[in-house]
Amino acid sequence: MKLIRNLNELPSELRGGAVSIGNFDGVHQGHARIVETLRACAATVGGPAIVFTFDPHPVRLLRPNDVPPPLTWSDRKAELIAELGVDGMVVYPTDENLLALTPQDFFREIVVERLGAKAMVEGPNFFFGKDRAGNIDVLEELCGANDITLEVVQPLTAGGDYVSSSRIRRLIETGDVGQAAKLLTRPYRIRGMVTHGAGRGAKIGFPTANIDAIDTILPGVGVYAGLAIYDNQRWPAAVNIGPNPTFGEDRLKVEAHLIGCSDSLYGRPLEVDLIARVRETRPFDSVDELKLQLQKDIHFTLERVGEAEGFSE
Repeated sequence: MKLIRNLNELPSELRGGAVSIGNFDGVHQGHARIVETLRACAATVGGPAIVFTFDPHPVRLLRPNDVPPPLTWSDRKAELIAELGVDGMVVYPTDENLLALTPQDFFREIVVERLGAKAMVEGPNFFFGKDRAGNIDVLEELCGANDITLEVVQPLTAGGDYVSSSRIRRLIETGDVGQAAKLLTRPYRIRGMVTHGAGRGAKIGFPTANIDAIDTILPGVGVYAGLAIYDNQRWPAAVNIGPNPTFGEDRLKVEAHLIGCSDSLYGRPLEVDLIARVRETRPFDSVDELKLQLQKDIHFTLERVGEAEGFSE
């Protein structure tokens, strides 16, 4: 898949195909359904399948106080969309000029002139143009007037409710990363930089990587089974999100114990897939009691993550 951040650099082979425009935050199963239809439309018109998204989210400029916490960063989103088999992804820089375009101007300048689209694929709740004045009916009229095929993909449902980024965001906020993973195309992933902590974990035999500068939504307080990734290496990890009440700390932190890893990670970027919630965070009466619980956390983590990844105790 080719990633394009500047439409002036759009190669000719990415013009004249099928296009889907949206934020694609999280890249969930509903997005996968849209991309499946997108690929079919691209094959019909004999052109590429293109996903067109924005960075930053338009709401960040329009209503910065209302911007939802993102589920994915741009490069991760591109990885996930590439896995769905599209030919190209355009990450368009959101600015005041873009937000000022009427639906008609946006369609003409972006869809027709820049992308040369022959087909479009969207959901029924698609909005575009200044003040979100363009809806799916407006899009249908514009596509019809420009001899562009439009396919409207109905929302996917699971468990009696729509699959959406906002639903997944709520699940993650409550710590239900396991259910969120069923709605996503991949387990929920966070990233950050490893910084120095108090070093208490190492002193009791469970060294942890303290992860700071996380730029996506943070799951609810608790202990999680995860898979840590750095330098193309993957390690099962028991992850604590929250305070450390046993030692009288109430500051929220993200600490990952990479099981079996002895590398120094300070100053390195670290990504972690969160597979399942292990338990709530709580104080323990003694360090020995905490150590016993940490052993149980590690065992649970290896059970949930290890078998699929080929790890063992």
